[in-house]
Amino acid sequence: MKLSEKAHFRILRLIEERPEISQRELAGELGVSLGKTHYLLKALLDKGLVKMGNFRRHDNKLAYMYKLTPTGIAAKLNLTREFLDHKEAEYLALRSEIAQLRQELQVSAEGDRR
Repeated sequence: MKLSEKAHFRILRLIEERPEISQRELAGELGVSLGKTHYLLKALLDKGLVKMGNFRRHDNKLAYMYKLTPTGIAAKLNLTREFLDHKEAEYLALRSEIAQLRQELQVSAEGDRR
């Protein structure tokens, strides 16, 4: 999974959880600059995965609300599958490495006892 796909996945998840989230808050959650967040969000808007609208009857008329489109929901599901597959592969590789290290320690400890 590419870095931009991971960022898009995280943005889609955050927007689904908190449609009123600001770009500044998104940037903080992602750990990237506001400019980078704007760039990533614009890409999602251009692809039609996210819609943006003004809050109505809100004191801050500059506030926006983001909403996943049906295409965005499908893309989020696909990205979730890819992310999960990637994380499961990482987990299995790490588990194998841990087992190998434990075996090395055991062999080493047995050698020290002799």
